[in-house]
Parts: sequence; structure tokens; C-alpha cells
Amino acid sequence: MSSTEGQDSNDSLESNDLDPNIVRMYKKDDAGAWTFREAWIDAGMPQEDDAEAAPAESAEIFFVVNHGAVGHQSTSKDVRAASLEEARGMLEAFAEQCAVDGYAVLSREEQFTVVAQIALKSDRITDRDKTLGASAKAALTAHLAWRGSGLVEKIEFTKGPHSTGKLNVYILAPDPARAVANIKVCIREEKLDFTKLSVAVAPADQLDELRAKHSTSGSTVFSL
Repeated sequence: MSSTEGQDSNDSLESNDLDPNIVRMYKKDDAGAWTFREAWIDAGMPQEDDAEAAPAESAEIFFVVNHGAVGHQSTSKDVRAASLEEARGMLEAFAEQCAVDGYAVLSREEQFTVVAQIALKSDRITDRDKTLGASAKAALTAHLAWRGSGLVEKIEFTKGPHSTGKLNVYILAPDPARAVANIKVCIREEKLDFTKLSVAVAPADQLDELRAKHSTSGSTVFSL
């Protein structure tokens, strides 16, 4: 039995099918390493002196481009757009140029499910556990986003052996090795119980094939 929190859709992460204002595309170089390019439209808040105006009329609109090697800190640049229509035109042109340069949107089947699991003391979900879950979700979302290495899709709490519990963070990733490395760094840096962390990988949605790539025991056995 598990308790699951809803799907995530961070604005700077891959969610091409969900948000038409985001484009993310990938390419493998001759050495087999992934690079990525992404762009999105950032419609900010209305300016203070236009607080009474409609958002479409007063909000600052930016076209943002982010790119780099998957698993490494990316480089970003934003350009102010005169209108939402202009920003959408820039986004369309960006996607066309990426395709010319050999980049493509990856299907789900071309990616991997990576699960970051943190062991909990009890199968009863405490306020501390909820805070840990929210913190892990937020930290991993941002860390992976700026490295092009994964989309945090959901978190869940499940029961473990001997009345213990587990926090599972599900991530869709193009390069599982890079994602695992980034997850370990993020959890350690954010002080989110790194000593209780296990990370497993499987082809996307094939959860019966999950195998641990990092665990406290060194075993490859992994259970949700």
C-alpha cells in the first residue's frame, strides 16, 4: 500500500506534451554523450505600476534558452519579448533550428525510470516525513532541471520491512548514469538523509526491472 503525491510539471523541465510553452531536445555526440537544448516562455508578474491591468497586457515576457551537457550545470540566457506571440514565434524557430542541428524530443520509451529512495524509521507518515518528501522533490526538481538529467514525476510513501517506511521519488531520465550521479550529489548537498539513500534504474515504466545502482548495502536488489 502506498500514498502517492500528484504528478509534477516544473516549468524548466521536460514536459513538452503538457506545456506548449516549453521545448526540450537532446542529441548524442560522436562519443555517445548526451547534450541538450531547451527553451521556454516565462510570462512574469505584472509590473507594480500596472497592477490593475490584465496579465497579458502588463506582464514582462521573456524567451529563455538553456543548454549544456546532460549531467552538468547548464548555461542559460533570456531575451525580453515584446509580446506572447513574438515569444511563441521565437520558440517555434528555436525548435526548428534544433532539429536542423540534429536534436530531437525523446519519447518516454527512449528514457529510463530512476527511483531515488530514502529509508524512513516508521511506516507511519509523520510531519517530518512529509517535509522531507517536499524538500527532496523540490531539490531534485531544480538540480536535475539545470543539468538536463531528469524530470521529477511524483513522490510516494510505501511500507518497508519491520514497520519501516520508504520515500520514493520517481524521475524520468535520458541518461540514467548521469541522473544517479546528480541525485547522489543533490541529496548529499541538501543534507536529505544521504546515508539512507538508494537509487535504482529501469527502462521507463518497467518497474519490475528496477535494479539498485547505489545502496547502503551495496546490493543490486531493490524494492519499492
